[in-house]
Amino acid sequence: MSRIEVHCGPRCLPGDLDRPEPVRGIVLFAHGSGSSRRSPRNQYVARQLSARGLATLLFDLLTDAEAHDRSNVFDIALLASRLGEVIEWQSSRTDLAGLATGLFGASTGAAAALVAAAAHAGAVRAVVSRGGRPDLAGPALAQVRAPTLLIVGGADPEVLLLNREAATHMRCLHALRVVPGATHLFEEPGTLESVATLAADWFTLHLTEPSHA
Repeated sequence: MSRIEVHCGPRCLPGDLDRPEPVRGIVLFAHGSGSSRRSPRNQYVARQLSARGLATLLFDLLTDAEAHDRSNVFDIALLASRLGEVIEWQSSRTDLAGLATGLFGASTGAAAALVAAAAHAGAVRAVVSRGGRPDLAGPALAQVRAPTLLIVGGADPEVLLLNREAATHMRCLHALRVVPGATHLFEEPGTLESVATLAADWFTLHLTEPSHA
C-alpha cells in the first residue's frame, strides 16, 4: 500500500493505492456518507481484492473543508463528478491507464459510483454496491452499462427494499445478493467476509473478460 495524491482538477485528494503484481484490473472505492478512505470495512474488502490480483485505490472524495459541510456528503452529483475526475486521472497515469476499471461503492457512495459509471460507460467495466443506496442514482440507473452487483444485508430490510426497487430500473447485467443475518454495516461475524468474496468474484469475472463496449 502506498500513499499517493489523487489529482482532481485543481484539487489533490489523499489516497491509498495497492497495486499487486501481476495485476488484473483496478477497483476505485467510493465511501459512504460520513466515512473516508480509512473505513475499516472498505480497507478489509480492498485487502481481499488485492489478494485476488486486483489493484485498489481508496481516496477521500472530498477535501477536509468540503467534508465539514454535511450537505456535501449527501450531494450525489458532486460525489459522482469527483469520482469521474478520478477515473480520468487514472487514465492519465502510465502505471494505471491500461487497467480495466471497477467501482466499489458503499451507502451514498454506491449511488455516486452508479452515476459515474453511467457517465463514463466506456471506462467503467464493473460496479459493486455494499449496503448501498442505488435508488439515489435516479435516472442514471437505466443508463449504467457496466455489470452491477448489489450486496445487501438480510437484516437491513429498508435498504433491501430500496435495492430491489432500484434493480427494476436497471438495464445492464445486474444481480442482487443478500447476506443472511447482516445489518447495514455488516458487523456480524462472517458477513463482511461474504461481501469481500462476492465482490472479488464479480470483479475478477468482469474486469478480466473482453470488453464489449
